Amino acid sequence: MLDPKFIRENIDLVKRALLNRNSSVNVDDFLAMDEKRRELIKETETLKRDKNSASEEIGKMMRQKLDALSLKEKVNEITKKIESIDNELKNLEESYKKWLEFIPNVPHESVPVGSSEKDNKVVRVHGEIPKFSFTPKDHVELGRLNGLFDFERGVKITGSGFPLFMGMGAKLERALINFMLDIHTKEHGYKEIFPPFVVNRKTMRGTGQIPKMEEDMYKINEEDLFLIPTAEVPVTNIHADEILKEEEMPLYYTAYTPCFRREAGSYGKDTKGLTRVHQFDKVEMVKFVTPSSSMDELEKLVRDAEDILKRLELPYRVIELCTGDISFSAQKCYDIELWAPGAGKWLEVSSCSVFSDFQARRANIKYQPKDKNEKPRLAHTLNGSGVALPRLVIAILEIYQREDGSIAMPKAIKNYFGADTISIGK
Repeated sequence: MLDPKFIRENIDLVKRALLNRNSSVNVDDFLAMDEKRRELIKETETLKRDKNSASEEIGKMMRQKLDALSLKEKVNEITKKIESIDNELKNLEESYKKWLEFIPNVPHESVPVGSSEKDNKVVRVHGEIPKFSFTPKDHVELGRLNGLFDFERGVKITGSGFPLFMGMGAKLERALINFMLDIHTKEHGYKEIFPPFVVNRKTMRGTGQIPKMEEDMYKINEEDLFLIPTAEVPVTNIHADEILKEEEMPLYYTAYTPCFRREAGSYGKDTKGLTRVHQFDKVEMVKFVTPSSSMDELEKLVRDAEDILKRLELPYRVIELCTGDISFSAQKCYDIELWAPGAGKWLEVSSCSVFSDFQARRANIKYQPKDKNEKPRLAHTLNGSGVALPRLVIAILEIYQREDGSIAMPKAIKNYFGADTISIGK
């Protein structure tokens, strides 16, 4: 969340940021509430000082055996007034905190201003879009021919959007997960984490998923727990309410988890096959860094995700998201999209974001500077998909397909997959 002091001192900047984000939050309402809150705090502090002074005077009068009845009545009146203000302040504090939780992050000055994804900027394109001597099939047809997944039985077991991988399809999923974790841990410097897949409300709030996006989350009502929408949530909260040491930073973590998203606002969007599902696998990268290094760390994060796609020899492009398209908590964000020839379009496979101290303030993640005379400061957090599996699988199947419907395997994962080809009927 944003620092209330920052909002007060940068009101024009915050208003402009909200406008550029297409946010409906009325910051003037928040400022009025903030002013009222500070007035009440000031008033109750004054009353408490008056009460203490009067109580001391009563003590002196009683030691001198003087009548202190009127002063005692005054203290009682002050006490009642303090209780009344404290109750008013308590109710105001609840609304105040809710308002803070609904104010999005301020985009970095380098983020392009725009109203929607149409205003996003293509930063770079890598690789050539393949040309086929035949009409390429989409991943649904390729999966059917090769028995890679069974969407109908997935619906029977759970419902729409919960894919069932079969045979070589399941093996490909596992091979890609192991491949990506090995690259990130052995070559990119990340520490592997295997976190819980269910988290509590405090943890979800810490990374900004709730209250803003609660309707998109799968919830276990009886225990007020949530299935994770991404490994970002449990991994970032590893250091909630902790003070890290600057000399140990940056900290790099990577984790494989399944991810669960209701996608409550996605009705009518493309839900064919693996394109948009409610459960999917993903390898995530999370960083804890100092403020001075966070923008450089974002560029490194993107390169780590790109490295996976380069090794798989897949054509991709990097997109810089505009102010109207970045996520609620993000300060700046890049998406990476893979080309899917069967679908004939680009598909997002990774989103890499820097959050400044927005998440760290919510989750109370600080670090102690090397100079021990300095007070602990809020860390900066980052995360990125390294990468998400569904659309990666789509791209591999459609890029590496052959005319007969069989599928070659990228060289980088042949040892993980244990075969050169997914052959029809095998």
